[in-house]
Amino acid sequence: MDIILKRIYEPASRNDGFRVLVDRLWPRGIKKEEAKIDLWLKEIAPSNELRKWFGHNDDKWSEFKQKYFLELESNRGELENLKKHKNITLLFAAKDTEHNNAVAIKEYTEKKF
Repeated sequence: MDIILKRIYEPASRNDGFRVLVDRLWPRGIKKEEAKIDLWLKEIAPSNELRKWFGHNDDKWSEFKQKYFLELESNRGELENLKKHKNITLLFAAKDTEHNNAVAIKEYTEKKF
């Protein structure tokens, strides 16, 4: 399984494969019919408490991942269902492309599967 990360604001491409939105909240300025997503897995997004605590503060990134991986353990089945797809693109809205839940999900998935 190959996992690609992409901001939801970038255009879809054939190479994206199965497109999965991994944010709890729908991204601003994107119409659902134009998003071209195959699945919205808001259940695997960080809890509101964890998301607010992190606040995209890079200094908290390592601790955020540890706490988020624990949350992902309880939703592992949702992630395991993605294994049937060869190419997956995890879509996210965050401006920071290096410190966001999609990056953490990719890391978690690559370690576990």
